[in-house]
Amino acid sequence: MSAMRSKRQLAAWKRQRARKIVQVLKQLFPQGKTALRFSNPWELLVAVMLSARCTDKKVNEVTEELFRKYRTLDDYQRADPKEFEREIRPTGYYKEKAGRILAAARVIKTRFGGQIPRTMEAMLQISGVGRKTANIVLGAGYGVVEGIAVDTHVSRLARVLALTDETDPDEIEQDLMKLIPKSDWPEFSYRLIEYGQQYCPARSHDHSNCPLNGVLADTRTKMASGVGRPTTRIRSRSPRSSSKR
Repeated sequence: MSAMRSKRQLAAWKRQRARKIVQVLKQLFPQGKTALRFSNPWELLVAVMLSARCTDKKVNEVTEELFRKYRTLDDYQRADPKEFEREIRPTGYYKEKAGRILAAARVIKTRFGGQIPRTMEAMLQISGVGRKTANIVLGAGYGVVEGIAVDTHVSRLARVLALTDETDPDEIEQDLMKLIPKSDWPEFSYRLIEYGQQYCPARSHDHSNCPLNGVLADTRTKMASGVGRPTTRIRSRSPRSSSKR
């Protein structure tokens, strides 16, 4: 019985922590939207694929010219792979990214009639698309909310903020979906990413200067007193990488 009560206490503590985190993130970043520039769901998918291990700023620089040259899905199907690689080279891992983007264009054309799907199940049938990418495209492209986009920033900060103990992105997403109100799912990732970039980067730093550190001091004290894992300060850990995100 005591173990069950402790488990309930921990769940309640995490929900309380999540509510406070969402509240503060909304105050810090009212907009909560992707920094990637696009004019349609296909361009968004291309931009998200290019953003793997690359900054949004660099992706926007590359896609400004890329989207001017390749205006339709058919343009990508007719693209010369080597030339396309050169055009996206500044984003890094350009051979891998070029292969995935051009393969995705073929799948979307042949299997989905040239239209980006509107469901998670269908999105995951596209070459190189995992839940993170699908969540971003569905949410920002169509306003369809099926989950929470979990990239390396979200993975790290979700553990830093004790919202999960998992390391697998899909499992982290499931934990977050239990704690974050569904109405906040689309913006939560973008706000958390901005928080990491502006206040709480992966490199070693003084967490006492992070806005959430002070807000969550009371819940950390509760943990140290016996509710959940003993914790005295926020710590960062690096997530595992994944080739299909």
